[in-house]
Amino acid sequence: MFFRPLAADHKEVTVMKKAYEKYIPFVPLKMEHRSWPDKRITKAPIWCSVDLRDGNQALVDPMNLQEKLEYFHTLVDIGVKEIEIGFPSASETEYEICRELIEGGHIPDDVTIQVLVQARPHLIQKTFEAIRGAKHVILHFYNSTSTLQRKVVFHMDMDGITKIATDAAKLIYELSQPVIAEGMDLRYEYSPESFMGTEMDYAVEICQAVIEAIHATPEKKIILNLPTTVENCMPNYFADELEYFISKLPSRDSAIISLHPHNDRGCGVATAEMGLLAGAERIEATLFGNGERTGNVDMVTLAMNMYTQGVDPELDFSDINKIKAMYERCTKMKVGERQPYAGELVFTAFSGSHQDAINKGTAYMEESGSEYWEIPYLPIDPADVGRQYEPIIRINSQSGKGGAAYVMHHNFGFDLPKAMHPEFGHIVQVETDRVGTELKPERIYELFKENYIEATAPYQLVRHSFAEFTDEEGHSHVTFAGTIRCEGSTFQVNGSGNGPIDAFFNAIHGQKMDRFTFVDYKEHAISDGSDSMAVAYIQLRDQEGKDHFGVGISHNINLAPLKGILSAINRAVTGN
Repeated sequence: MFFRPLAADHKEVTVMKKAYEKYIPFVPLKMEHRSWPDKRITKAPIWCSVDLRDGNQALVDPMNLQEKLEYFHTLVDIGVKEIEIGFPSASETEYEICRELIEGGHIPDDVTIQVLVQARPHLIQKTFEAIRGAKHVILHFYNSTSTLQRKVVFHMDMDGITKIATDAAKLIYELSQPVIAEGMDLRYEYSPESFMGTEMDYAVEICQAVIEAIHATPEKKIILNLPTTVENCMPNYFADELEYFISKLPSRDSAIISLHPHNDRGCGVATAEMGLLAGAERIEATLFGNGERTGNVDMVTLAMNMYTQGVDPELDFSDINKIKAMYERCTKMKVGERQPYAGELVFTAFSGSHQDAINKGTAYMEESGSEYWEIPYLPIDPADVGRQYEPIIRINSQSGKGGAAYVMHHNFGFDLPKAMHPEFGHIVQVETDRVGTELKPERIYELFKENYIEATAPYQLVRHSFAEFTDEEGHSHVTFAGTIRCEGSTFQVNGSGNGPIDAFFNAIHGQKMDRFTFVDYKEHAISDGSDSMAVAYIQLRDQEGKDHFGVGISHNINLAPLKGILSAINRAVTGN
């Protein structure tokens, strides 16, 4: 970076050098025909978690035994059937964890553990020692095949790299025969590391050589794991590579095609999804995308993306908060507030237009009884991942008139009339502008009480009574008698009408409160049972045509609207 002086009326800015010229652009395959763009994901892949190996090695402080065990059992509970537990030949700690999982009886019969090893003879032999006694094992071996690694790391040609892979395959096949004879279900997995940066014809060549060396067949398939070890091209280019590789692989029917996407370009999920379209059958991933550098592909996001399209991901994320808490506890990592599906704020709307659409969507779902999820701005029902008790709408200075009403309804049971939304929304927005921060639901409720329920001056109803009779034609007649206090004075009011509200309004019409006309009324219960409270919303209009709203609450269904009428009048005469 360097600084360039500018004219006096310009701010100083930093300017990037032309450093981009030193980078070699990815050269995509020339594909005249491709079929993957026309395909759809219609079923879940085979899932393999690499949290305990790839994810663990990327932690500042790797997990200890107890943390790994807790993590392992969570993966089992989620429904992951293949779990890479570590690199047992790499250290004594990794070896001991592998032994504890096997000897401690932690591995269910329907779960396969996977162990990773470099294509080096002494490490392979150590790995076989580590897995003795396990029922179902995938032995995952690898060596790097990319153009860059061959040039700067191994200083080998293609034949030399292929020999490393096939020698390892032959040794693994030889060492596996006794343990298979003893009853172990042992399968093989090979990764041409840095597959994305490997010439595709050579990737086909080396993988075919490994298939032959390890004697894979359609009945006993090898897993060919094709990593985007360092993501260095756009996802569509990778899909082209994969489709080309699969179409050229002679023993395609003897292989399960697996992907191991990293996220260096921020495209790990897209790479995995397009890879599935191109023919992949298996995905290696980590919860929340933990892994080296920018991480691995995010299993939660990938699975839940399928879920939103009506595809069963065959993983259980119905209590995402519990899973997230385990992850943060064991890894000492933080799930971001905007992390898809799991972040604290991903189901939260602050924007007024978003809040209004969500509010209307919620009402539509209730009214229509739709069997489908049809709420704007919410790709899934938060309840599906255990988020039903968290606020969907939160209020700050960007929020609109419907947001405050939504909070009052969903948090406290008050269903404000639509005509009242702008007025109360304005009250809330004035407060957010004043404090400059988000308002919690409790504060919104306080504003509602302060401005409506507690609007008890200058007029107060001291005592009252109703009398009702029905005439010969079945018409109801109600009379009201009561005492009202105003600024220390009291006066009697009387009136009649076709119901309690009409009688009360007629009773006060001869007083100083007679400049209002009755516009609308809504009432509902705000608690269940025989002791429920009634809330009444009153809309009055003054002589200048301005509307005023009031709210009354009482256990007495006849008294709540009277309080609401006085609330509206009191707010009008005091200018609130």
